[in-house]
Amino acid sequence: MALADTVLALNNIEVFYNKSVQVLRGLSLQVKQGQIVALLGSNGAGKSTTLKAISALLALENGELNSGSIRFQEQDIKTLKPHELVRQGLFHIMEGRRVFEDLTVEENLVSATYALYGRPGLKPDFDLVYEYFPRLHERRHHLAGYLSGGEQQMLAIGRALIARPKLILLDEPSLGLAPLLVENIFQIIARINAEQGVAMLLVEQNASVALAVAHYGYIMEMGKIVTDGSAEFLSSDPDVQEFYLGIGGSGEAKSFRHIKHYKRRKRWLS
Repeated sequence: MALADTVLALNNIEVFYNKSVQVLRGLSLQVKQGQIVALLGSNGAGKSTTLKAISALLALENGELNSGSIRFQEQDIKTLKPHELVRQGLFHIMEGRRVFEDLTVEENLVSATYALYGRPGLKPDFDLVYEYFPRLHERRHHLAGYLSGGEQQMLAIGRALIARPKLILLDEPSLGLAPLLVENIFQIIARINAEQGVAMLLVEQNASVALAVAHYGYIMEMGKIVTDGSAEFLSSDPDVQEFYLGIGGSGEAKSFRHIKHYKRRKRWLS
């Protein structure tokens, strides 16, 4: 049962593409207010599809949410459109950054202010973005297309901050970045969570860095959650260490589905 402090609750959702290919198979998870929740799994597990189902972007790829419920701040949001969700405080930072390359850094930030329309008392805080990302202030008059990958990721997160979100969906923020830059980005993600109280659902291939900043984690395989627990529990679990953190093991490819301890089960959140 969903608690009052749950900002996002997915209950047994199923997603199909082209009305025939099932990607999510009864997936349930929740994100509590102020938490970073990591969603981990191999390529093709359905992680990005989960985020697109939440932010109502499935239709752009001929996808459809067939069953189950998605509740954001205790409201059923299945029928809401992407711009309506953004104005309610849900911001999706998609894989690959997706900045407006022909606009300057500052113009990109201004573009995110549309999310504040109809939300009295909320004003864009550009200084806050530049406080977290001084490099963006230095480059504010430069075209976003000429920024480095790390700078573009900073800009993508900065746009989310302008929208004053209650929940940020982060899809692969480390993609294509050098290790030192990944560490810097994730330190800032942790700061934003701690200082602004923004909940985050984080999809990330780099399980080690994701669990280092997360409070809780879920692991997906083939469209379902196969195990979940606190970040500390998952980080110390020997099977998670072997399959996702690269610690120990024989090197033979394995799956959580073949481990009796992680027998798949349905969880109902309401």
